[in-house]
Amino acid sequence: MDNNTIAAIILTKDESKHIRRCVESLKGVCDEVFLIDCFSIDDTVKLARNLGAKVLQHSWKNYATQFNWGLENAPITAEWVWRIDADEFLEGNLGPAMKKALAECNSDVTGVYVRKRIDFMGCPLLHGGWYPSYHLKVFRRGHGNCENRWMDEHIRIFDGKTITVNEGNQVDANLNNLTWWTGKHNSYATREMVDIMMMQYGIDSKAQEVIPRIFGTEEQRKRWLKIKYIKLPLFIRPFMNFFLRYILKGGFLDGKEGFVWHILQGFWYRMLVDAKIFELRKICNNDDEKIREYIKKTFLKTK
Repeated sequence: MDNNTIAAIILTKDESKHIRRCVESLKGVCDEVFLIDCFSIDDTVKLARNLGAKVLQHSWKNYATQFNWGLENAPITAEWVWRIDADEFLEGNLGPAMKKALAECNSDVTGVYVRKRIDFMGCPLLHGGWYPSYHLKVFRRGHGNCENRWMDEHIRIFDGKTITVNEGNQVDANLNNLTWWTGKHNSYATREMVDIMMMQYGIDSKAQEVIPRIFGTEEQRKRWLKIKYIKLPLFIRPFMNFFLRYILKGGFLDGKEGFVWHILQGFWYRMLVDAKIFELRKICNNDDEKIREYIKKTFLKTK
């Protein structure tokens, strides 16, 4: 088998609005495309199959367990696996550049970083520290999986080294409206709250995580910054995050769409996470042991 064959894994649940764009961007790049579908009730499965994708269905627990289930159960024959979400697509020369890089890399290379861009309300977010951002999206099969976290889960490789493809972008461009976006981020805020509390209280310490390092990879640096962030005062840190990204890092340069993004994602979302932490602490009367037990009983039973 060629060294540069790629299988894409896409997790779906009612993604008919995005799936065609995603799968079509993989043509000529990925030799296999697998949907791990959570029993969609729209046309997602039909559209994907018509485009040549293979569909497996599995009940949802969280992102990591769903992705890893697909990794273990999909009949993948390709050498490499590409993690891509249904509302993402490949842009520019990323696909051909990836095929070339995989064909030419040494056998000890097991992971590849790609450049990611977020588009919000049709506007590319090019400032505020959001671009360029590099993520490990492609890895050699059998040498990596998705770390099992409630939020901000990353692909981790078990051995070998990584390279970076600097051409093109993997674009995150969700086409749903703000009502959908805020509802989604409300659920994200709950997951973020659980993730933060688990980190603070040392719960689920057996989970293998990306090692936090300020001068490490993008994921390691983000994890290091997150650990520092959660040590800041509750309700103060959303203001600090907004000021850092929108003012100091130039988020204001992305126009009105950038302003809405930074207000909602950089401030409102972070404030909502803090409010949920505050609520949990009130429920448990700020008793550390009660907080631990509440998290284990309420959230970990479904993980």
